[in-house]
Amino acid sequence: MDSDVENSGRFSTDVYADRLRAAQEATAAAGLAGLIITPGYDLRYLLGSRAQTFERLTALVLPAAGAPTIVVPRMELAALRESAVPDLGLAVRDWVDGDDPYALVADTLGGLGVATAVTDSMPALHLLPLADVLGVVPVLATDVLRRLRMVKDAAEIDALRKAGAAIDRVHARVPEFLVPGRTEADVAADIAEAIVAEGHSEVAFIIVGSGPNGADPHHECSDRELLEGDVVVVDIGGPYEPGYNSDSTRTYSIGEPAEDVARRYAVLERAQRAAVAAVRPGVTAEQVDAAARHVLAAEGLADVFVHRTGHGIGLSVHEEPYIVAGNDLPLEVGMVFSVEPGIYFSGEWGARIEDIVVVTEDGALSMNDRPHELVVVPVRR
Repeated sequence: MDSDVENSGRFSTDVYADRLRAAQEATAAAGLAGLIITPGYDLRYLLGSRAQTFERLTALVLPAAGAPTIVVPRMELAALRESAVPDLGLAVRDWVDGDDPYALVADTLGGLGVATAVTDSMPALHLLPLADVLGVVPVLATDVLRRLRMVKDAAEIDALRKAGAAIDRVHARVPEFLVPGRTEADVAADIAEAIVAEGHSEVAFIIVGSGPNGADPHHECSDRELLEGDVVVVDIGGPYEPGYNSDSTRTYSIGEPAEDVARRYAVLERAQRAAVAAVRPGVTAEQVDAAARHVLAAEGLADVFVHRTGHGIGLSVHEEPYIVAGNDLPLEVGMVFSVEPGIYFSGEWGARIEDIVVVTEDGALSMNDRPHELVVVPVRR
């Protein structure tokens, strides 16, 4: 395991200390008294905690100034040992049934009526009593934590690079699974085993879309049997410790593709290259999306590209920034997202090419290195 990732499956303590400091600075800049972060991706980002949300409140209370505190049920104290909390030396205020944990949160923040923000994954069963005790309705912490989560630090980029290499190894094995007569579900089962065997902690998703099923971008898998001549979309990914996700799509042809398939796929290759080439600091997310669409539109394929060009990735498979029309967010060094244009012909076939890229000082660096061309799988009889 990399030196930046401890045996506990999280980064070194210094990484989380830096994130807490940055979050406090962002909180102060937003004019808020503090953040209240319940279990979810934000808490995992800030503390490496994999705690789950239950009816009993667990929350990181992060004041704009002063020491962070964890409010946690006493029966859940053991779960904190797997996070960075002990090494960071954070204050812990535990409670038992019959106590009011929301009053503990308010007290930690300095009383009633303070302007606070909560993570967007906080359940209503905690938000409503918390608002009642505070005397104000908290705002969402999304804007406070947004840039921190979007711009990956060196440890995150390294984890994403390892995840990308692991999923590339899986794609290298996919042709052996694509045998006429096998079902999409058979292939998906083999891929699931390979995802874990190649280093992921688990499977996040598997799409095996053969023939007409490939024209559905979010098809998963079915009992359809593979046929000679099928075009097969394989979109796969999963978390790689400490929880950063891979996501890569390649398209395969069982046997030599028809002439029209090869011609249209070549256009898709150019569109994907154009979008990656457009990535650099200062370019907007929508400009990257437009770069792919321009190539496809010039060849009459605009109407068959039916989704955004990409999405951010990290602890969550889909997060900001979204590479889509209307998003004028300027890209920054360290942002990581997919570039995945696709073409879909209803009832016939589909294709998609997807890499994860990180924005660098002078362009984009791909986390994936599998060939982009349509992979022709020889027919085994």
